[in-house]
Amino acid sequence: MPISRNMVGSVVVVGALGLTLSALAYPAMLGVQTVSSDPNRVIASTQYGPLTEGDRDFVVKVRSAGLWEYPLGELALEKGSTPEMREAGKHLIVGHAGLDELCRKIAPELNITLPNQATPQQQQFVQTSAAESGTQFDTTAANIMRVTHGQIFPTIAKIRASTKNTLVRQLADLANDTVLDHITVLEKTGVVNFDQVNFQQTTPPKLPKEQLTPPAAQPGAPIVVLTARPDLGINTASPAPSPSAG
Repeated sequence: MPISRNMVGSVVVVGALGLTLSALAYPAMLGVQTVSSDPNRVIASTQYGPLTEGDRDFVVKVRSAGLWEYPLGELALEKGSTPEMREAGKHLIVGHAGLDELCRKIAPELNITLPNQATPQQQQFVQTSAAESGTQFDTTAANIMRVTHGQIFPTIAKIRASTKNTLVRQLADLANDTVLDHITVLEKTGVVNFDQVNFQQTTPPKLPKEQLTPPAAQPGAPIVVLTARPDLGINTASPAPSPSAG
């Protein structure tokens, strides 16, 4: 079913896994279960530098994140009960549209196949939030996204520090700015439970891999595009400063 009246038509929420905020984990990456477990293994030599398993999985992970966080941003813009929550929604939309554009640009150059759907778990994150309203929507959505952004942040830094591929490096640079921006605006909503978030970031539950893997795109299927929204007037490549103490 469509998430929002204004969202990309081909991004939908399916399934009901019954997850709650106490069972959050950032999804595993597409292809991990079918290749060796060494993220440093070089899987291709490209004109942009060697491509490792970790590089490839990072590109797919960024793409998959946008396929659920973009529609959740649209929900926040539509259902958020405070200006701060609606502002966070704008940043999610614009930020993931930008990251998605770069993913779609570099994937063909690196011979990486991108998914067209988020993982079942990620889709459930959206569905769980969509079922709420008012301040409960704000709390549920903001905390889910704060956990997932907090978990991916160290991965971005590791990829940026280690990759020898210039295109992957560009994506890591943009992802670093975008995720920091998203963390900041989510915290400005005032509903983030930091004790709970910190616990969930470091002790994710173990879930079946089929819930954590984005479905492979069907051969010949048109690629889903997350629509750019320059009309929102947001620049997530220049993160807003965190609130001052006191």
